[in-house]
Amino acid sequence: MHRFTRRFIPFIMFAVSFLAPFVCIAEEPALDEQPWEEFGVNVGVFLSAVDSTLRFGSGISVDLDVEDFLGLDTSNFVFRADALWRFSDNRRHRLDFSWFSLNRSGERQILEDITVELYGKEVVIPAGTDVESFLDIDIWELSYSYSFFQDERIDLAAGIGLYIMPIDFGLNATGLIDEEGQESFTAPLPVVGLRMDIALTPRWFLRTSTQAFYLEYEDFSGSILRVDAAVEYNPWKHVGIGLGFDTLHIDVQAEGEDWPGVDLNGKVNFNYAGLQLYLRLFY
Repeated sequence: MHRFTRRFIPFIMFAVSFLAPFVCIAEEPALDEQPWEEFGVNVGVFLSAVDSTLRFGSGISVDLDVEDFLGLDTSNFVFRADALWRFSDNRRHRLDFSWFSLNRSGERQILEDITVELYGKEVVIPAGTDVESFLDIDIWELSYSYSFFQDERIDLAAGIGLYIMPIDFGLNATGLIDEEGQESFTAPLPVVGLRMDIALTPRWFLRTSTQAFYLEYEDFSGSILRVDAAVEYNPWKHVGIGLGFDTLHIDVQAEGEDWPGVDLNGKVNFNYAGLQLYLRLFY
């Protein structure tokens, strides 16, 4: 069985056992109620498998697979929050907000020389050095969408959004060399997307969305692709529960500030895939 699949089996079993009591004691909603809520908040836990590559500096600096090379954690179990607001009378105009944080650390004796740029200077860390490192990423998203098709069963929308991702990376090398350093930058990336919500029954919903962005401008290039889907069950009038799957791929490469707000000199490639179990409050 694949390592990625094994990692999520305990979480899936827990989700099934958590959802079962709600299915048994559910209230039947009124058939004439509007299926598309005006306001909703999701709070829950998110289990993700993470893969990331970093390079700070140019020239002889190298791309580092931080999970394999530096021993950073390959998975995170974190708190996550999402909210939506349909702010027009016809409920076609919608704002979404989401946030979660992936903070990881690791410790490893490196097996080959690496060259990194810390505080503007290139540093060679020789093989056999003990390296402690961390990589903290906050992911904030604000988006707007308009439902160009909406009835009592399907809500199909197109929209735009903005991701703000403060990224903080640091390492401390001891032994053959004593060096420590930290690099921080923020990556604001716009996206365009499609969203489709389906009311399978008055209580069961399928939520899906896709967002993408790609741009090359002078010494900056950036891309983002996010795909997510969730199944929600509403046992009571204003309370629901959901289980979702979410994937995100981000690739940013820059030298200086050619893209507004990006002060990166290097490259960041970040990927995650994860499962989210959440409680939903709505009206």
